Amino acid sequence: MSGTEPTTGEQTDEPPSPLGLKKRFEDNRLALQLFGAHHAHLARIEQQLDVSIHSRGNEVSIGGPSAPVVAAAGAVLDRLYARLEKGHTIGLPDVDATVRMAMTDPVDGRAAEQGAREGAEEDTGVLIRGRSVRARSRTQGQYVRAMDRHDLVFGTGPAGTGKTYLAVAKAVERLVNGQVDRIILSRPAVEAGEQLGFLPGNMREKVDPYLRPLYDALYDMLPAPQVIKRLESGEIEVAPLAFMRGRTLANAFVILDEAQNTTAVQMKMFLTRLGEHARMVITGDLSQVDLPKGTRSGLRHAMEILEGIPGIAFVHFSEADVVRHPLVTRIVRAYERVEEKMRVGAEYESERRDGGRHS
Repeated sequence: MSGTEPTTGEQTDEPPSPLGLKKRFEDNRLALQLFGAHHAHLARIEQQLDVSIHSRGNEVSIGGPSAPVVAAAGAVLDRLYARLEKGHTIGLPDVDATVRMAMTDPVDGRAAEQGAREGAEEDTGVLIRGRSVRARSRTQGQYVRAMDRHDLVFGTGPAGTGKTYLAVAKAVERLVNGQVDRIILSRPAVEAGEQLGFLPGNMREKVDPYLRPLYDALYDMLPAPQVIKRLESGEIEVAPLAFMRGRTLANAFVILDEAQNTTAVQMKMFLTRLGEHARMVITGDLSQVDLPKGTRSGLRHAMEILEGIPGIAFVHFSEADVVRHPLVTRIVRAYERVEEKMRVGAEYESERRDGGRHS
């Protein structure tokens, strides 16, 4: 095997049964890290994929209800081992993320393992001063690549999928590397039209609570003194959407968060702020629109009219991309089931009323 190829776990000479797989990992030290303390990583893979994994030394045997599931478990181990070979550490969040990726691979076992090896080689992420923020789902990987290749990117989907976090990470990476002069982070200050007058305090005290998630992401990327210094110098600006009117944002990485709560007029205003050598990322969750009843989301409107325009990318996340606590994924799915039932019920009731009028 050449030095440029990851030496992922190799199948032993003993042929596996259709529902079983055996793998051997050459480096005993890395194998121990792969398995986790008290085999916690293997236990998590068993739990997530409903397989059984038995280890003996640096070998594992995997059994499960179907060949694709067994192959997926093997692909997870391959990818995690390849990360260890590159000098990265792994923990339970990395195991969960790799399982999510394996579950979206083709059902053919060999294709699943090949996909894992290719993913290990690419390992999409953001590098900030030696710290790597790695994509934890295939959609996150597509999102990071879209931000590298397009001037305008829309990222939509439920909470917890990393839309804002990865956008801020990419913005900080470009600022630190000198690819942009500044970062501008914005969001609608108040869901129902930015009515700030009734709130106590000066303007900054009024809007800061609504911008707090953007500050949190910044402080997670950079040391606090650097964030404060760059905020004071204007290299990083965090401002409500209303403050963008009349400006041209050049040589900047611009992020609009919670964009589902913009009107069509606000969205057009923001999009047309894009200046030379600038990148813009728009994030939002169309299932959580808080605009007054009857007001159409500017995010939905923009996505409809801008589809197919060169230079613009659309990345759609789903509950499968949620990277917070595993319970968040189950919560999102539960809400989506209820919302789907309500939608179907409303359609049935509408059809029943229409049928009654025409009878």
